Amino acid sequence: MIGVVESVSALRFLLDCGVDEVIGEEPTDWSALSPRPRAQAAVASPDPVRPPDAASGPKPAPRQNVPPPARPADPVPLGAVEAGQSARMAASAAKTLDELKEALAAFDGCALKKTATNLVFGTGHRSARIMLVGEAPGENEDRQGLPFVGPAGQLLDRMLGAIGLDRHADDPAKAVYITNMLPWRPPGNRSPTDSEIAACLPFMVRHIELLAPDFLIFAGGISAKAMLNRTEGITRLRGRWFDYGSADLKKTVAAMPMLHPAYLLRSPDAKREAWKDLLALKLRLDGVH
Repeated sequence: MIGVVESVSALRFLLDCGVDEVIGEEPTDWSALSPRPRAQAAVASPDPVRPPDAASGPKPAPRQNVPPPARPADPVPLGAVEAGQSARMAASAAKTLDELKEALAAFDGCALKKTATNLVFGTGHRSARIMLVGEAPGENEDRQGLPFVGPAGQLLDRMLGAIGLDRHADDPAKAVYITNMLPWRPPGNRSPTDSEIAACLPFMVRHIELLAPDFLIFAGGISAKAMLNRTEGITRLRGRWFDYGSADLKKTVAAMPMLHPAYLLRSPDAKREAWKDLLALKLRLDGVH
C-alpha cells in the first residue's frame, strides 16, 4: 500500500517531468499491454514507375529536381536609413554639449526613447582629460537621469578613486566625464540592437568631438566595438590602446576598452584584469608609456 508521502513524491516527480494533465478517466497499466509490432516505414519514391498502358497515352516526362528559391536577406528595419541621416544632421548641427543634449531630447529616430523614463546624457567636468563611455543606462540611471549611479556606478567610483580620479573633481586633471553609448535604457536591461546603436552613434561621435578629451575609456563591449569599429569581444579588446579619430577632432585620442563594472560584479575574478587596465591608464596620465 502506497502511503501519502510516497504518493506526493510520485506526483511531484511527474510534475517535474512535465506531466500536468490527465487524459483518460481510468488509469492505464502500460506494463500489462503487449507491445505492438512496428510497421515498416514506406519508402517514398520521387517518381514511381507505372506499367505502360496504351489507353493512358504517352508516359509523362520525369520531373526534374529544381532547387528551392533562395531565402531573401532580412530587410533593413523600416526607417533605419532615415534615422541615421536625421541623427547625423542633428548631431553635426550642435555646437555645444547643451545643444547636443537638446538635439538628443528632440530626436525620435530611436525606439528606446518611447520606453525610457529619462534621457541619460552625461555627468562630470566638461574639461576633464578622461571621458568614459559605458554601454546603456540601467534601472537606476533611467530613474535619475544620470549615468552610473547604481551598484555598477558605485564600483566604478571606487575603481577610479584607486588611481586618484573622481567624477566630481573640480580639477580637470583628476576629473572623469562619464556618459553612455545609448542615452536611453533598453527595456528590461536587454542588449541594444544594431539599429538602436547605429541611430545613437552620430550623437556619441559628436559628444566626443565637443568634449575633446585626452583619453577615452570604453567600458564594455558595446561601446568599444561600436566606437572603434571592431568585431572582437571585450575580453580580447580590453587593456589595449587604440587611436580614436573623427572628422572634427583636431587630433587622435588614445582610447582603451575596459571591462564594464557590471560585469565585474557578476565575475569578481575578472577584477584582476580591470586593475591592470587602471594601472595602465595611470601610467598614461603620468606620461609614462
